[in-house]
Amino acid sequence: MPSAGLRKRVEAIPGTPAPHGILTGCTEIVDVPDVHELLGTEWMPLSCIDAHDWDWCPDGDESPGGPVVKDFARPGVCSAAPITIYAGVTCSTIGWQYTEAVRQAREALRMGEQRALEEWFMRDVLCPMADDLTPAEGAVSIAQGIATLEGWLASTYGGRGVLHVPAGAAALLGCCNVVALQDGTPRTLMGNCVIMGAGYSVNVGPPDCSQAPSGEAWLYVTGPLRVRREAPEVVPDTDAASVRISTNDRFVLAERSFVVEVACCEAAGIRVTLC
Repeated sequence: MPSAGLRKRVEAIPGTPAPHGILTGCTEIVDVPDVHELLGTEWMPLSCIDAHDWDWCPDGDESPGGPVVKDFARPGVCSAAPITIYAGVTCSTIGWQYTEAVRQAREALRMGEQRALEEWFMRDVLCPMADDLTPAEGAVSIAQGIATLEGWLASTYGGRGVLHVPAGAAALLGCCNVVALQDGTPRTLMGNCVIMGAGYSVNVGPPDCSQAPSGEAWLYVTGPLRVRREAPEVVPDTDAASVRISTNDRFVLAERSFVVEVACCEAAGIRVTLC
């Protein structure tokens, strides 16, 4: 190997974020014009109330409990909290300009923000929100797990939703034709979208958000997702402010705030075996 002084300096190898994460085709992305939306949001959910059948010709005008009446439900309120994802870089100021530090920080955020957002979302949103559908006997096969989650979604929401699967289990989704690409987006036979998240390797589940045993994984299902986000911001925004005079080191970070909204504020999880 030649000495360092003889090596030619070349451009770094560019990267591409994972194609089926939380910031891709399964999610509605809103680049917000109003930064107040990044303080957290609240909304009255739609499509979250049950529909019922009604007999036009009942056998009698009255039931044992009194006149037959139609059911009316009162819509609730959903809310979503903000989260900021950041990437920071540091190096000596000697031979390392502020513009290069900014480039490094921005690229680190671009490549890593999706994984970090997924990790936070599973740990702090999905897990506390979800019903545990794992049977008393323990983890089920991945096909059985997805079938159970889709059954829950169909009965509680009724429309298309999103499955949340750790990237390490993604290869198993091809077994039994559980998931296939449709126009470049992973979907099940039921038409539900599938997020295959690197950050979901945090692998925690209800009720206490503990990690699944070795060889097992937590899968989740929700209704549709919407993610609000701001443009990436570099801190500090000047060359001079990035230098720590006591050590002559430069510190720069890029950060971005998100709000992840879940239709109906409901989720379900199940533990599956990866064997």
